[in-house]
Amino acid sequence: MPDAFDTAANVPRGEFDFSHRPETDQAFENALAKARDGTRLSVDDAIELLTTGTDHSGIDPRRKELVLEAADRRRAEVVGEEVTFVANLNNNVTTACNTGCQFCNFKDRSEQFRTSHQDDHGGFTKTPAQSREIVADALEMGIYEVTSVSGLHPAFALDEEHREILETSDRGDLNYRPAGEYDTDPGTYCEQIEAMSVGGVHLHSMTPEEAYHARRGTDWEYEVIYGRLAEAGLDSVPGTAAEILVDEVRDVICPGKIDSGEWMAAMEAATSVGLDVTATMMYGHVDNEAHRALHLERIRDLQDRTGAITEFVPLSFVHEETPLYEEGLVAGGATDDEDELLIAVSRLFLDNVEHIQTSWVKYGDAKGLKMLTCGADDFMGTILSEEITKRAGGDYGEMRTFREYVDMITAVGRIPVERSTDYRQRRRIDPDDPPFGPELGPKADGTPMIEDSTR
Repeated sequence: MPDAFDTAANVPRGEFDFSHRPETDQAFENALAKARDGTRLSVDDAIELLTTGTDHSGIDPRRKELVLEAADRRRAEVVGEEVTFVANLNNNVTTACNTGCQFCNFKDRSEQFRTSHQDDHGGFTKTPAQSREIVADALEMGIYEVTSVSGLHPAFALDEEHREILETSDRGDLNYRPAGEYDTDPGTYCEQIEAMSVGGVHLHSMTPEEAYHARRGTDWEYEVIYGRLAEAGLDSVPGTAAEILVDEVRDVICPGKIDSGEWMAAMEAATSVGLDVTATMMYGHVDNEAHRALHLERIRDLQDRTGAITEFVPLSFVHEETPLYEEGLVAGGATDDEDELLIAVSRLFLDNVEHIQTSWVKYGDAKGLKMLTCGADDFMGTILSEEITKRAGGDYGEMRTFREYVDMITAVGRIPVERSTDYRQRRRIDPDDPPFGPELGPKADGTPMIEDSTR
């Protein structure tokens, strides 16, 4: 591997012959002036701000602070001093997946889940009944959002009609095997959605990648997929599997995944049947600032067309136990400077997305709080069980309590606010009036979720 690295993403120079490079004819000063006065930014503007100027190499500390100041000012103008968070549960159904993404260590090869395979693989698959029990228990604790993102188990079908199509197909490229060949039957997507849709909980699930898996072997449009899922109880769609919406990057980090056009088509279809969506970016691997700027443009264009994106969620690449790192394709993840600038430029560029999230799972508590001064205003949720980042080497924990949220947010002089998934319900929390627990959920009565030993 070469010794010289691209400081943007710790990528060995010359390793990837990308057509998009962080080079522009714009000037940093002009881009900053546009950002300050609220003029809609171009891709070149975003590149200048993300790099703190393409007229020199490396991040300029003084220029970086000017970008962060502009973003923090914009945040205050758009959303004020509130920092929101949600009482939620992660319930990922299965780790079985054959997609082979180079940035992921969440999945386990699905062949290991077959009854004929004797060795232990450390993964899991939950039945719909198990998912329902997990959600029902969390509902009693006060949660009101369930987020579910899973591997692409070969036995998964949308519903019984889809399963019949897959079982009678003579195509060999559909990544399908009957559930009877596995130790645990995951059921269908609709069965899992129905199982998790308990007692008024908000179900946030079915990424574009999962929707693609749920239509394989058919000529169904994505509207059919999301329409049936909505009937089964789906409430909103996580815009994950986006990674970087530039196909030359996807060809390196996730060649088995849908391309950026499929991702866009699925997201628009979800909005067309009345579902809210979120949008993400997973950065800091082989990508550069030009790719990040193009990604932001595609998210902004999608929001211009749909108006359905409730929040943008930047996800800094956690590299330690991923194929990209183990195979020497990257030397690490994003730097602190890059993380701060990505949050800031997201706030400045996405003038039609109200909420920018900071992730304690990716950044840790202290750095996550720092991002609240760089343009972010949402601080994720309680989660209760975090599996994806942990399997990639993340070590910032699996859950947060309401007390931790109140203490952290007030410590930086901001206002803690409990919110619903769609942000339409909000409750300011008085830091001088403990105990702290959720109140917006169907069974939430303000009781702390974790501190109460009876729970």
